[in-house]
Amino acid sequence: MRSSLYALCLFVFAFLGYGDMPMSDTHPFSVHDMMAMDRIGNPQVSPDGSRIVFVLRTTDLEADRGRTDLWLVNADGSGLRRLTTHPAGDSNPVWSPCGKAIWFLTSRSGSSQVWRIPADGGEAQQMTDLPLDVANLIVSPTGKHIAYTLEVFPGATIQETVDKLQARENDKISARVYDRLFVRHWDAWMDGRRYHIFVHALDQGKPAGDPVDVMPDMDADSPSKPFGGTEEFTFTPDGAGIVFTAKDVGREEAWSTDWDLFHAPVDASRAPEKLTTANLWDPQAENAAWDTAPVFSPDGKTLAYLAMKTPVYEADRYRIVLRAWPDGDERILTEDWDRSPSSITWAPDGKTIYATASHLGQQSLFAIDTTTGKVRTVVKDGNIGSPTALADRIVFAMDHLTSPVELYAVKPDGSDIRKITAINDEKVAAIRWGEPEQFTFKGWNDETVYCYIVKPVDFDPAKTYPVAFLIHGGPQGSFGNHFHYRWNPQAYTGAGYAAVMVDFHGSSGYGQAFTDSIQGDWGGKPLEDLQKGLAAALARYPWIDGEKVGALGASYGGYMINWIAGNWPDRFKALICHDGNLDERMAYYDTEELWFPERDHMGTPWTNPEGYRKHNPVEYVDKWQTPMLVIHGALDYRVVDTQGLSTFNLLQRRGIPSKLVYFPDENHWVLKPHNSIFWHETVLGWLDQWVKGETK
Repeated sequence: MRSSLYALCLFVFAFLGYGDMPMSDTHPFSVHDMMAMDRIGNPQVSPDGSRIVFVLRTTDLEADRGRTDLWLVNADGSGLRRLTTHPAGDSNPVWSPCGKAIWFLTSRSGSSQVWRIPADGGEAQQMTDLPLDVANLIVSPTGKHIAYTLEVFPGATIQETVDKLQARENDKISARVYDRLFVRHWDAWMDGRRYHIFVHALDQGKPAGDPVDVMPDMDADSPSKPFGGTEEFTFTPDGAGIVFTAKDVGREEAWSTDWDLFHAPVDASRAPEKLTTANLWDPQAENAAWDTAPVFSPDGKTLAYLAMKTPVYEADRYRIVLRAWPDGDERILTEDWDRSPSSITWAPDGKTIYATASHLGQQSLFAIDTTTGKVRTVVKDGNIGSPTALADRIVFAMDHLTSPVELYAVKPDGSDIRKITAINDEKVAAIRWGEPEQFTFKGWNDETVYCYIVKPVDFDPAKTYPVAFLIHGGPQGSFGNHFHYRWNPQAYTGAGYAAVMVDFHGSSGYGQAFTDSIQGDWGGKPLEDLQKGLAAALARYPWIDGEKVGALGASYGGYMINWIAGNWPDRFKALICHDGNLDERMAYYDTEELWFPERDHMGTPWTNPEGYRKHNPVEYVDKWQTPMLVIHGALDYRVVDTQGLSTFNLLQRRGIPSKLVYFPDENHWVLKPHNSIFWHETVLGWLDQWVKGETK
């Protein structure tokens, strides 16, 4: 049974004339097609709802990087045009309240600064000229201020920060000295600087005077590093204040998830006030869980935000909380909804909040009644993001397994989905895709588990096909209906493999209990689900060659590859481990975000040593026998590179066919275009050699 989106895609291609494209004019999907796709991001709807500005990223293979420009399109899909053409990167577009201009960030002056361009055409003008890079731009609803972030030393001015950095550069001593964590985070060493929010007053539409740090003495970041953005702070409705997310916990930063909301005046006349002090579930307890994503209602009377209940747990379920503004009475809107929203936006009338959330292998769009908390599904299938509600439509971005992101609009009742952009349509039509299908099976404890299979390109049911068994990371993640730029199943189906992806226990989008079930059981329920899922796929699809299966994964998926090597050692022809832990005990000591292993392994290695031993791959290396490709990045400080080097050492010492690919310039992901192409070619070459039995 074909998915509804796949069938819709075929219908659209046929309608546009693509369905008659000769086979000779099309080709199977490959990593080169993935790189060629133009990536739509950060869509922003104009104040009157008539136009959308968005960022379009194209891949510049010669420069080995992505290039970003701003584009405009009318909300009905007409009038698509490129707004900026400078070779420097342009990003973070924000409409002025009047809708006549677009503020944005660009590096065209040599550093990232604020610029502004007329929406109807004309030359862009530089608005800031600061000695530090500007990031995360927003504009106040009154049009009297802009806010952005600068990386400064807490308690220091912009110039004092510049002077301190220059003094360090001139110092002949290179030692770094730390007296608290973090020492390094994600892919960067910490040097004491923090992202602080600065507010800049506007005079006749231009920045005037000096920007004001609204959190000058806070030893904390806003937005959060390394992935937080403008969704983590906002102006108050009157433009007189900023509400922002920060984790101000002192030396507990590396093992705390206590992000809170703060309120600060735009002139920094008083210190920021913490808003999320109360524990909404237990008045006797401290609120030490994650609060984020503040969004004000259209009438300015209510602040909505996302809140977790459980401290020290990044995969807890977010609830939507409504806070009366400014007096502070709060209520939990979605306590009974067993999904975790990732983004929220208000309807113009304030009666509905629209949210995206992981749901049964999709990232769906939902509507929540702000009075009753009742939830209904607006768009179920696809990977949906960046929703903006207009009076009669909801504009959103969507991708799925057979298409990268395009912009769409839908009526609030979920009817009349219309495509706004067709940026990649010709490229998509020139590709022969693997057909996706989702099915369920009985996994651990006979509970329902979901699985996607993507058929090989040019599928012939009379033939048999080898399998790429993809294992997602997280572990609180999902391999769902998503066009991925690092782990795209179409890269394998285009090479003649069936891609099988099990959303095992611990995955997100199936209820919080399903996600929580992996705690203390990393190698138990997930492995059983993977075993039963592969067996279910083999039973369901007779064209799968069960003797030719390779398994591969990254992060937690890499850990699972190492766990499989010792606990399911005779099943696969080949294994591929990208950034995976070999020794969970040692991984605790050399990672950075300590809250993660402390929650999932139910304590520290000294308070619960058994939690780090019982599902530790290093305890079973005597059983390893399967050929393995090991891949690691030097800048991965989440799963450090010594874990990959250790894995390769033991494979070599045990005489198991193995290969190490080491990227000195990549982090937990492989991001540079040429490195990505090499990654895919190497991975497919390993599968071809050991699964297909091909020699090249």
